[in-house]
Amino acid sequence: MATNLKNLSDYNSSEIPDAKDMKFGIVVAKWNYEITGSLLKGAKETLLKHGCEEKNIVIKHVPGSFELTLGAQFLAEYTNVDAIICLGCVIQGETRHFDFICHGVTQGITSLNMTYNLPFIFGLLTTDNQQQAIDRAGGKHGNKGDEAAVTAIQMVEMKKSLEK
Repeated sequence: MATNLKNLSDYNSSEIPDAKDMKFGIVVAKWNYEITGSLLKGAKETLLKHGCEEKNIVIKHVPGSFELTLGAQFLAEYTNVDAIICLGCVIQGETRHFDFICHGVTQGITSLNMTYNLPFIFGLLTTDNQQQAIDRAGGKHGNKGDEAAVTAIQMVEMKKSLEK
């Protein structure tokens, strides 16, 4: 989705299921924490807004975005959450490091979804510069953390509806 066409925090609240009986894990990268901390704040506030109880939100920090996949796997294996939100931020630098990290995290999160049959939500910002990250972490384009939380709620609801 092109963020310049849609604010990441804009959605119809009435279309979001009640998250009262849902449990969520959030794994957040410490690297670029001025950005990822804002993503975390948005995700947590959105989960609470939609009825999730604070005791049903497990938050764990990992060193950087590359570690999101293993941190998310640990949450899947050692907790009983219904979905895991992965929050990170990779900003393009002068080397190809950006490409390797982004590709690895993308493939890792996709693999976790298929391996665990559990929603792992991709909340990784991949931006060209710091300002683009700020704009997507509570700035003029909203907050990717909000979007990730809404996606998590919707995916848990979908899975629960199929299990009935």
